Amino acid sequence: METTALAATERAALIALLDDPSPGVRRALAARFTALGGSAGFMLREVAGGSDRQLARHALEYLEELGLCDPAAEFRAYIRGRRYELEAGSLLLARLANPRLDEAACRAQLDAMAARCRELIAEPSSTREKCRALNRVLFHEWGFHGNTEHYTDPRNSFLDQVLERRTGLPISLSVVYLLVAARAGIELEPVGLPGHFLVGRRARRSDRAARRSPTLRPRADQHRRGALPQLPQPRAPLRGRARCRAGAALHGARRRVRGGAFPPAGLRPETRRGRAR
Repeated sequence: METTALAATERAALIALLDDPSPGVRRALAARFTALGGSAGFMLREVAGGSDRQLARHALEYLEELGLCDPAAEFRAYIRGRRYELEAGSLLLARLANPRLDEAACRAQLDAMAARCRELIAEPSSTREKCRALNRVLFHEWGFHGNTEHYTDPRNSFLDQVLERRTGLPISLSVVYLLVAARAGIELEPVGLPGHFLVGRRARRSDRAARRSPTLRPRADQHRRGALPQLPQPRAPLRGRARCRAGAALHGARRRVRGGAFPPAGLRPETRRGRAR
């Protein structure tokens, strides 16, 4: 089928006529789409994936009627293109099983869940706090859960079915989690492991710095400032009981450090002759 360029004005006129119920208009549109070839298919697929659900339904009808709808070919082209995008790939995969997939309905449901998450998130909030709100929306308010009773059901793998039935495989539920998180402004990433698929967040320097505790990880400059007890460095190696006493003192100091008591009260250095006076 030859491809003819599609002007912007003609494109707008054709889209406006998609929902016209007149048989004459539908025959004229079908003839024009046939003449346009690939340009018409590209335009109709864009409309089918748009936010207007009524126009999307009519676009899918024309695609099927004219034989321009080939989900398998589109999915193969997507894989060969190596320009992967999670939402587009998930919807293309779902169209393999359901050529009449209502992509606009899927996106509308994802948008609704993300909007609810934004209502619950009060800025400034940490990623952990945002994920708590996301968990509440997905798993409590919307009731998403793993399909443990029918784990091998093929519908567990397709995005539209997971959204409709609110159950699926761990990987498909993770896809929903990631898509809603992206809409809600929560920075998460997929994590692929052998035999498992997880959702996580890449640690940043600011996060690692916030997790450091001076009481758990004392720094060298704290010793210089006198914030931590200074244990004596014996001039000769300790042996026997003196070594045991020094080890006990060091162990006690470490326990006090972990407990946050600075400086440990009553800590005295041990010498080879016994306790210092």
